[in-house]
Amino acid sequence: MIELTDVTKVYSGGVAALAGVSLRVDAGELVAIVGPSGSGKSTMLNVLGTLDRPTSGQVHIDRYDVATLSDAGLSALRASRIGFVFQQFHLASGVRAVENVADGLLYSGLRRAQRRRRAASALEKVGLGHRLDHEPHELSGGERQRVAVARAVAGEPALLLADEPTGALDSASGAGVMQLLRDLNAGGTTVVIITHDRDIAASLPRQVHMRDGRIIAEVR
Repeated sequence: MIELTDVTKVYSGGVAALAGVSLRVDAGELVAIVGPSGSGKSTMLNVLGTLDRPTSGQVHIDRYDVATLSDAGLSALRASRIGFVFQQFHLASGVRAVENVADGLLYSGLRRAQRRRRAASALEKVGLGHRLDHEPHELSGGERQRVAVARAVAGEPALLLADEPTGALDSASGAGVMQLLRDLNAGGTTVVIITHDRDIAASLPRQVHMRDGRIIAEVR
């Protein structure tokens, strides 16, 4: 599903956010990428999600060589194969939950009614079938994060990338979101979770530890 080979990412000023990273994640895995602030986790997420191109090295996502794809090709790959969940929910205020999810499918080629049906189904899967018509301000933090997860999985991505998905939640809501991600993985979705929380990382079957832009250890 994912293969990075000697990947570097150097920003202006010569700052190396990734320094020769090699990583393989097989289809169906559930992996935590863990490390302190400044370790390169966010840059790793951007590279894995094809939001950013590496300075050097090879990146293959779901058998696609990222270097060979145009910007339009990368956008199409993200739309069809990759889902994103961020710490900040990024939900449109004043817009119902079902429409927030359906709007994530605007570039899927589906008709509006099809997008809404797919969105309603995704919200059912995350336990919010009774909240379809509620706006973000009417939902708890945990429920808003579940809407964000539903939006990420409505397109049935093969790969789900979650960046600090519990960082803005209380412990109970965070535990619920983590269980949801485990359930999605059990259904066949490859899930990579970026986190600084070592307890969350330790609860997952594989942990990749980063520091100073490098992978320093792996635990399985």
